[in-house]
Amino acid sequence: MDTLGRFLAGSAPLLISAAGECQLPGRWSAPAALVPGSFHPIHAGHWELARVAGEMTGYPVAFELSVLNVDKPELDVDEVRSRARQFEGKASLWLTRAPRFTDKAELFPGALFIIGADTAARLVAPRYYDDDPAAMLGALHLIRKRDCSFLVAGRCDAAGRFLALGDLGIPAGFADLFRAVPESLFRCDVSSTTLRGGPAS
Repeated sequence: MDTLGRFLAGSAPLLISAAGECQLPGRWSAPAALVPGSFHPIHAGHWELARVAGEMTGYPVAFELSVLNVDKPELDVDEVRSRARQFEGKASLWLTRAPRFTDKAELFPGALFIIGADTAARLVAPRYYDDDPAAMLGALHLIRKRDCSFLVAGRCDAAGRFLALGDLGIPAGFADLFRAVPESLFRCDVSSTTLRGGPAS
């Protein structure tokens, strides 16, 4: 079984460098900043967001792909290879089995997660926690406990309205976990879904 196969059979994250080298735990240090996504496909907005985030923070920015999704089947090895190839010669990619940000925070304590406002909106909406506000607050507490935070870029919602961090209604006491990417620095209305011409992933 190769390195990718061992990763898919286990639970620890796997780092794939820009050169295509696979590194299992014990050979890497935790990333400072990550752009999580499904990257189906990756597009110019992802690359530009990573660039802007790097300039804003001074951190090296990598990408993170979870092979598990809360609502969809696990990605198979061929699909993982296909998506990983998009990063060759361009950036490092972390493969995880961490579909939720609480899972990501456990794997990457201290990390800055670079996300769109649509993702941030789900993170703070009780309806994504079985309509349980306490569960939502508990998730934010865990993320804070792991010293993680979020850099949030504006995104257009399904109605075409530009949604920014200030529109989200961050719960009281958690505003310090979120920082906005100014629209003047980054705006990209392209999505992987529209590029595929298929259902959201």
